[in-house]
Amino acid sequence: MSDTTTLPRAHRALPSMTVIGPVLALVLLVLIGAALNPNFLAWANVSNVLARSAFIGIIAVGMTFVITAGGLDLSVGSMAAFIAGLMILVMNAALPTLGVGVPLVLLGMATALVAGLAAGFLNGILITRLGIEAFIVTLGSMGIYRSLVTWLADGGTLSLDFTLRSFYQPVYYGGVLGVSWPIIVFAVTVVLGEIAMRRMVFGRHCAAIGSNDQVARYSSVNIARVRLMTYVLLGLLVGVATIMYVPRLGSASASTGLLWELEAIAAVIIGGTVLRGGFGRVWGTVIGVLILSLIGNILNLTDLVSPYLNGAIQGAIIILAVILQREGKAGA
Repeated sequence: MSDTTTLPRAHRALPSMTVIGPVLALVLLVLIGAALNPNFLAWANVSNVLARSAFIGIIAVGMTFVITAGGLDLSVGSMAAFIAGLMILVMNAALPTLGVGVPLVLLGMATALVAGLAAGFLNGILITRLGIEAFIVTLGSMGIYRSLVTWLADGGTLSLDFTLRSFYQPVYYGGVLGVSWPIIVFAVTVVLGEIAMRRMVFGRHCAAIGSNDQVARYSSVNIARVRLMTYVLLGLLVGVATIMYVPRLGSASASTGLLWELEAIAAVIIGGTVLRGGFGRVWGTVIGVLILSLIGNILNLTDLVSPYLNGAIQGAIIILAVILQREGKAGA
């Protein structure tokens, strides 16, 4: 009798495939990478992958909240390019006045954060106050930001002053105890995001709105304000990612941030966040970011498959993740 009563409980305790699937995929990729190339697990390669993942990862954390609340943002890549271009222009213009130093770098960082907040607020206000579909609004702003950075660069590239670039580079290449600043900022963003999603009212309201906005409205949740806050948060994190990105190359052009929006959305979906909203998982988004980055890294380190097929492999994984989500929901 005891066996028949305990077996169903043990079965229910097992995590679903949407939970363990991304983790198993990440472990499998690590094993494959280590087997194919002995340098795969070297700290230099691991650090490089994590630092490059930080840009998409920071944005993907914000995207997790937007999607959990039932929204979408296609403009983050173009927004990052525009913010990077604006940041470079402001820093170059203020260089004769402030000179190369910390105040000028802080001015550039403030510009990026304010521009990100403004861009996120503009997207959010159009969606929540005017009732325009998020897909339409962010598709339009994606084209606007991409055109603006192209116009600012006069069709070319905006470059940071060479002396200023050298002073600013430690923000990307420097760090603490061998861990670069982008990785540290990414880790802090993830921890704060996970706390906000799991422990704070804001995260619970995002899930409630994404699950059923009518029920959330009857529960006295301010739907417009919460959704607006998700877009503002995402814009702010795009600004943070840009602050980390600009010192890497010291330039911005129309190709900056290309397809970042797709990578961020893909990472969120692969990590287990429901595309239609109602459930978000920040730590899962981190797994998704790492999976996408490791695929590219393995393709670059080996010659089994052409690196040009990276996008095709990522696309197949995205479709597989959505199928697993649907099967998990049907079996629930």
